[in-house]
Amino acid sequence: MKQGIKTIQNLYGELERQREARKDLIADTRSINISSTNGVSMLSVSTGEDILSYRVTDIAHRQIADRLNIPYKYYERMRLDYPALLDKNVNGWLLKNPERRMLRTLDGKLRAFLSDRYRRLDNLELVDHVLPVIAEMKGCEIISCDITETHLYLKVINKTMKAEIVPGDVVQAGFVISNSEIGLGALKVEPLVYRLVCKNGMISKDLAHKKYHTGKQVEDTDNAYELYSDATLAADDKAYFMKVQDIVSTAVDETKFNLTVNKMRTAMSIKTGDNPVQTVEVLGDRYVLNKLERASILRHFIMGNDYSHFGLVNAVTRSSQDVADYNRATELERVGGTLLDEGVEAVSKRNIILLPKSA
Repeated sequence: MKQGIKTIQNLYGELERQREARKDLIADTRSINISSTNGVSMLSVSTGEDILSYRVTDIAHRQIADRLNIPYKYYERMRLDYPALLDKNVNGWLLKNPERRMLRTLDGKLRAFLSDRYRRLDNLELVDHVLPVIAEMKGCEIISCDITETHLYLKVINKTMKAEIVPGDVVQAGFVISNSEIGLGALKVEPLVYRLVCKNGMISKDLAHKKYHTGKQVEDTDNAYELYSDATLAADDKAYFMKVQDIVSTAVDETKFNLTVNKMRTAMSIKTGDNPVQTVEVLGDRYVLNKLERASILRHFIMGNDYSHFGLVNAVTRSSQDVADYNRATELERVGGTLLDEGVEAVSKRNIILLPKSA
């Protein structure tokens, strides 16, 4: 499993820093102006008393393009080759179709362009609510955590709930908590299986609990104004996070864990053929893997000398440790879980496998 920030204390310190540095605004789009030069766009917003300016991140660019129904490929072409045309398009549509949007900023950057009904489920509050729950869960330990540009991750294992796939090959139950403050997904609690022999993590996303970032619409105004926590929001958040605490406290589910363990045992008898190169190419096409990811999976697949479906799943999850980006590493752990589920289901229901057999 890929390691991010070394300790939970370091993670908490960064979350506190971000809490102090961030600013959230609700803005009428008529108070917003975009100005672009050499691929860099600055968003200016009027508060009525002041003009605030922020550099637009790639994620915020994509959200602006999506909201204004500008094809992203064309949006990026304007951004790089004809920035004045991009500004004319964006500013024109912001004026023509006025609405209120939530602007989430951090360290002088616009990191998100969201609906004014977006519920702010902030990472620091989430950690404050779930850490005491994890601490009370017998045998539970955070083995990896990180805060990326887009997501918070806490990966937890329960050392008391374990099983052997075969003698000597031990896996432990666990779960992953993830959250995005910038509109890139729900707050999730997903089952995790941790294999001790290779320190691989595999996430079963189909068994995940999700809580969505949808809240109440805010008041109407022509100018932008900063959002602060109020009593109503605090009460709503308290009820919301109590539900999250309940989900986390029951996240290590023995029935679901045993179901996954049995799938792993079944996968050991599913053959992928005797052409690992072809197998990984089919896998890469199916799950949209890049060249480096395919090469890493193929290397671990061959080194493992196990050409069963179980061996392929392990090659995928092991390759996640080779990826520099923590978001992508986590996604590869989800790919491993999906691959396991789909392979076992395909064999049990249709007596076929997803990947090529030998001739």
